[in-house]
Amino acid sequence: KNTMNNEKSKFTWGHGIIVAIISFMAFIVGLVVYFTSTMKNSELITDNYYQEELMFQSVIDAKNRAEKLTQKPEVKIHTEGLIIHFPKDINNQNAIFKFFLFRTDDKNLDVKRDFKLNDDTYIISSKDLIKGGYTLKLMWKKDYQDYQIDYDIVWK
Repeated sequence: KNTMNNEKSKFTWGHGIIVAIISFMAFIVGLVVYFTSTMKNSELITDNYYQEELMFQSVIDAKNRAEKLTQKPEVKIHTEGLIIHFPKDINNQNAIFKFFLFRTDDKNLDVKRDFKLNDDTYIISSKDLIKGGYTLKLMWKKDYQDYQIDYDIVWK
């Protein structure tokens, strides 16, 4: 009788495989639950992704043109909002300016505007901003040439 009880209570390799499979399944379920709860509101930056993909080469050209400028627009975070300061040689009669301020986690908080420059400065009001991360796409056209610079902004 004593040998029978020892054989029934032994942990065999079969038991080990079952424990390993159950542990692995619990790990995978835990990862799925974790990632679905942390990415509850991730969205694409734009609804017109396909159309914008077709125009991507013009965006690359605009960014390359902006990169070659000796003086670039500067963005400063201030209590009034985001202050965008343009070098004087960018602003002229035929310059057109716009910005897209994309909220990284909620497209309903995006801000998009065309604007004119007064005194080479433009302010995005703090009233339009909520704490969190943004991508600022600053675009302008001067002398029939497109320019674009992107900034990552954290509004506190």
